[in-house]
Amino acid sequence: MSKVNRTIGVLVAAATLTFGFVSPALATPPNIPSVDTARTELASLTVASESSSTGYSRDLFPHWITQSGSCNTREVVLKRDGTNVVTDSSCAATSGTWKSPYDGGTWTLASDVDIDHIVPLSEAWKSGASSWTTSRRQSFANDLSGPQLIAVTDNVNQAKGDKDPAAWKPPLTSYHCTYAKMWVRTKKNWGLTLQSSEKTALTGMLNTC
Repeated sequence: MSKVNRTIGVLVAAATLTFGFVSPALATPPNIPSVDTARTELASLTVASESSSTGYSRDLFPHWITQSGSCNTREVVLKRDGTNVVTDSSCAATSGTWKSPYDGGTWTLASDVDIDHIVPLSEAWKSGASSWTTSRRQSFANDLSGPQLIAVTDNVNQAKGDKDPAAWKPPLTSYHCTYAKMWVRTKKNWGLTLQSSEKTALTGMLNTC
């Protein structure tokens, strides 16, 4: 084989490797505001002390309801946030790839992925949702129209728990800006209050944008 032909062969092989592999995309929930809009929305939120968590139960926020056919909210977000996701007849994800923006982890089993509520249900309860109807809390827990739900690494989500940004931030500092914008938009959309320490943390995160 001539030197020219060998060179062409290497280039073709490299192109095949480059274009034959689809890199998993980061999860991208809808309606994430610009940083300027997020700052304006943050300034408009009511600052107040959190109410008691007394009476809180996840059952008061019915979640993973059926969205269409046999697909529930979790399955819809897994499909939206994954790459090459294949589902069975019951809408369960049987294969695919998910890249968690919180920590950069990449997963190929749906069981390794949690659907995080950006503003946790308990946080919402203490920020105004305790006075809502169960129907409104259900809409909040299954909100697909705003940036409230996202597919992430399960144990990272469990480490977050019900903490607000003053107590927990995504391990990847490069995601702090986006996380803050999603948190602010969700609280704005749903008319929830925030604490002073929470506002300070969000302001700092938006300053990294």
